[in-house]
Amino acid sequence: MALKSYNPTSPAQRGLILVDRSALHKGKPVKALTEGKRKTGGRNNKGHVTSRGIAGGHKQRYRIIDFKRRLWDVEGTVERLEYDPNRTAFIALVNYPDGTQAYILAPQRLAPGDKVIAGKKTDVKPGNAMELGQMPVGTIIHNIEMKPGKGGQLCRSAGTYAQLVGRDRGMVMVRLSSGEQRYIRSDCMGTVGAVSNPDNANTNLAKAGRNRWLGKRPLTRGVAKNPVDHPHGGGEGRTSGGRHPVTPWGKPTKGARTRHNKATDKFIIRSRHAKKKR
Repeated sequence: MALKSYNPTSPAQRGLILVDRSALHKGKPVKALTEGKRKTGGRNNKGHVTSRGIAGGHKQRYRIIDFKRRLWDVEGTVERLEYDPNRTAFIALVNYPDGTQAYILAPQRLAPGDKVIAGKKTDVKPGNAMELGQMPVGTIIHNIEMKPGKGGQLCRSAGTYAQLVGRDRGMVMVRLSSGEQRYIRSDCMGTVGAVSNPDNANTNLAKAGRNRWLGKRPLTRGVAKNPVDHPHGGGEGRTSGGRHPVTPWGKPTKGARTRHNKATDKFIIRSRHAKKKR
């Protein structure tokens, strides 16, 4: 999909750059594969705001995506590609011979009419899913499981992918787009190809209202507040906020590492924070 820009016929059009979605399905999704989605406004069951910056947005229905791909050795046909308001990637509607339908994440270069299949070992074609241990070294993959049968968790956003770089004692080594390398069990599933809509990163919304349509509220900088409202607040004239940036509750932010005691740390071969080799 290409990017499209607009003539500046109004301030909102100036600088607007969006993904051209003219090739996607223009109708509604399959109703049986959707469910209602209630907005929270960032509030918990007591009505208190626990996630700031969330409110409004266009009404959405959630599309049920098949992240597990455990219907093995049954070839499906891609009927169409669709827009999904719940994610940055596009989705594909797959028809199976028994009449069932499912949505999957659409990889790049997948088109209506293509055949996709999942199994223990399949052809290395975009959209086909198989066990990581059966893939050739160097394969580009997405929608990667971290536990067998749990469903894909890694590389699901638009344009993302990982690369299978080796095998070792019942595990495979995967290089993620962040630069991290980690072990994953060989019997976990992965899908061949990179996720669709890589141009999503190059869009420009051009006005604040488009972010409101996405359900995002404005954020006031801490340095623009009073001392009673934020640790960065106050000061004479314009101040930069001090040496150590913190949240409104005094916790370090803007790059401060908070990850610790993760159960899967032992599977990381090379951290994404390790200095890159030149």
